[in-house]
Amino acid sequence: MAKIVLGVGASHSTLMNTHWEETTHKAEAERFRDALHAARARIAAARPDVVILLGSNHFRGFWLDLIPPFTLGVGECNASGESGTPKGPQNVDIDLARHLAGDVVESGRFDLAFSARLQIDHGQSHAIQHLLDGIDVPIVPLVVNVFAPPLPTFGRCEELALALRDAIASYPGDKRVVVIASGGLSHRLPWPDWRDPHGDDEDFMVQAWLDGRENWSDYDVRRRQIIRAAEAAISPEFDDRILDLFATGKAAELAGYSTSELEAEAGNGAQELRTWLMMAAILDYIPAERLVYEAIPEWLTGMGAVVLDPAERPVEL
Repeated sequence: MAKIVLGVGASHSTLMNTHWEETTHKAEAERFRDALHAARARIAAARPDVVILLGSNHFRGFWLDLIPPFTLGVGECNASGESGTPKGPQNVDIDLARHLAGDVVESGRFDLAFSARLQIDHGQSHAIQHLLDGIDVPIVPLVVNVFAPPLPTFGRCEELALALRDAIASYPGDKRVVVIASGGLSHRLPWPDWRDPHGDDEDFMVQAWLDGRENWSDYDVRRRQIIRAAEAAISPEFDDRILDLFATGKAAELAGYSTSELEAEAGNGAQELRTWLMMAAILDYIPAERLVYEAIPEWLTGMGAVVLDPAERPVEL
């Protein structure tokens, strides 16, 4: 059977790639980067055969013509390569991916969308770049819709994670599995609710999300300008509370959040914490080691990282 050997949750920001030199909170940025290096070392030491990669979509792989709540990559996977993140084909463990999809659906617990030609964006490729650099390991990508409402509830995310946990355990081959969650913590992107845009910038963004599948580059310059003009909205108090939940093995409390409650407390970007919740659920909510937390306004985001290591879990007598 497959064995889960490590879980990692880490924030992402493409501004880390594109605006490193312009970052004035350099010490904070360096501490976060160093923590990613430390997490990468932990992943390498775990000797994974496969990484299950939970990430969000930023309207590079999915557009408003079709937005499933959850999509599992079961074949080809291509990274869009925006803002200095990896571009091109990614190595997928197709056998495990198809086992997970089949087991979750056939068990009757979840109707999971799948893609045999999946495109991912920095919601996952940022983790490939910084957490899997130099580690030759295939992935199983799962894209969670966190930016195009209505969003899957946190409770529903937990239910899928538990179904995936059992599907991993039922895999007949021996595999060492690492689970990575990419996204969060608190931040607010200048992105509208597509159902009710206000003003020229929001109308532009919604049009890009509708029409960008074939001509994304036509929208990219203005889209980037809108993002760069945004003011940071980081909530260190919220982030500290969430990281404490992970550290004390109480991350399941995230499942009680509603979409509106979370946005009010921590911004629309905090909806990415769905992936952290799912990672923790797959690892049975064992206590996490907090590697770092830095509020970096230039990146618009509270940047954190945690590691969940089953080998460090106390043995129950």
